Amino acid sequence: MTERKPTALIADDEPLLREVLRRRLAEAWPALQIVAEARNGREAVEQLEALQPDICFLDVHMPGVSGVEAARRIGRRAHLVFVTAFEQYALQAFEHGVLDYLVKPVTPGRLAETVLRLQERMATAQPVVHSDALLQQLAVQLARAAGVAAPGVEPLRWVRATVGGALRMIPVQAIAYLRADTKYTLVAWNDDDGAAVEAVIRLSLKELLAQLDPSQFAQVHRAVVVNLGAVQRVTRGDNETAEIALKGRPERLPVSRSYLHLFKEM
Repeated sequence: MTERKPTALIADDEPLLREVLRRRLAEAWPALQIVAEARNGREAVEQLEALQPDICFLDVHMPGVSGVEAARRIGRRAHLVFVTAFEQYALQAFEHGVLDYLVKPVTPGRLAETVLRLQERMATAQPVVHSDALLQQLAVQLARAAGVAAPGVEPLRWVRATVGGALRMIPVQAIAYLRADTKYTLVAWNDDDGAAVEAVIRLSLKELLAQLDPSQFAQVHRAVVVNLGAVQRVTRGDNETAEIALKGRPERLPVSRSYLHLFKEM
């Protein structure tokens, strides 16, 4: 009996990028058959339904139906690999390896790692485990990386915190920064008199970040999110890091190497 060869489709609105990925897949996984190519998410879903490939390589940002939306429609019918122009630091939704990704330009080494993981999953008949909730998380993370609001997510306007035994409703625009504190988050803001105030709330930084307006708030460290309007100056260090000075506050916030791109005009 002839062994069935694995199959895949490639979806990208750039023909040259589809060709590059097809060529590199042929080198990294000769047995893989590319059964279809698509120019957008709608075509990807149509090809999936017609040809039922094992794997879908989906460009995240395509006109019309995006790669993330296409993945939602594909559901668990195929293993997914997202192809994106964003660096690894922006892809927190992939931290646990449930979904795989490739960063453009796709390098042979990174593609070889992805191919190995796909081969292992298919050889052991591991189920496709991504879920709609995980894809929503991915949509939020990628939207933040692009500096736009995620579809279907209303930016947070108020944060509730207990200060001195009293419940305070803190306008989000008044927050200077947020810092992770185990499962909680420290919220720092200035009150009406300009005094620096802090409170700890029972939400994780990750939960809050998904609800913040990405045009106003930016993650600058794995444990710190800053209100860009509260930044007074950014000083670059000697070891590819930086430090943020805030308006009306004494703290200095760290900027890790992965987030220096936010201040590339320095």
